[in-house]
Amino acid sequence: MANENEIKLIGTPASPFVNRVQFALNLKSLNYEYIVENLGQKSELLITSNPVHKKVPVLLHADKPPICESQVIVEYLDEIHPDLFQLLPSAPLDRATCRFWATYIDSKFFPLYEELRQTMNKEGQEAIKEEMITATQLLEEAFIKSSNGKVYFGGDKIGYLDVVLGCFINWTKHVDELYDFKTFDECRTPQLTKWANNISSHEALKSVAPAKETLTNFFVMLNFFKPPYK
Repeated sequence: MANENEIKLIGTPASPFVNRVQFALNLKSLNYEYIVENLGQKSELLITSNPVHKKVPVLLHADKPPICESQVIVEYLDEIHPDLFQLLPSAPLDRATCRFWATYIDSKFFPLYEELRQTMNKEGQEAIKEEMITATQLLEEAFIKSSNGKVYFGGDKIGYLDVVLGCFINWTKHVDELYDFKTFDECRTPQLTKWANNISSHEALKSVAPAKETLTNFFVMLNFFKPPYK
């Protein structure tokens, strides 16, 4: 029988969704075994642990069934360890608001980066950049309301939305450099720009965030990378 406290995480270093789970685990100071997955040749462990999507991350907690999808995993960790750096707010309305924006980030905001990388013509790229500007302005408003003038979405300390959006910081920087763009701009989104600087320097995230070389190799490996329009 496995140790009740035993935690294993199946992932790959370049995945922001895996980084999200690592960020939460670090904030809660939970020890875990990191099982690095080769997405080019998926292991039997991954396929049997996540037979629906066959994707990382997957959390294995003792003898319990595998837990998939990063948001689900982070909420699970918060529920079983609410005493260790609680991420979701306690008020039902605040929790619902967090979940709404978390869904927006994963389903609307981040997919724009996929579209940008796969768009070869300048006109199409510029149209996507405009969508990204609109998205960041909406997130700026959400941050102002959620933070109440403090450093993080969670206020004085990191909260759920900081973890959800924070895992994308290195990705946004990398794509910004490739496409001569600024996701978080001092003029358009001054508060989020400060937030991005603060969150990216936090040790719990900095220790797991992928380096530029890791991201470049990942894009090439998955055949996602296409040179920006010149």
